[in-house]
Amino acid sequence: MENRNFMTVDEVAKELKVSKSYAYKIVKQLDEELNKLGYLTFSGRVNANYFYKKVCYTEQ
Repeated sequence: MENRNFMTVDEVAKELKVSKSYAYKIVKQLDEELNKLGYLTFSGRVNANYFYKKVCYTEQ
């Protein structure tokens, strides 16, 4: 993955080795969590740092 702030659904699916439809569910869930924390989110994209934090990877 390039050094970017947001990940697309395709990137999430590839990173986790899951289907694209399951990746959409993950992105939606993470975006909902970020919204509850007061952050602005974008449909179909998730903050890369938050994604890696939630899936127990080291933060980038």
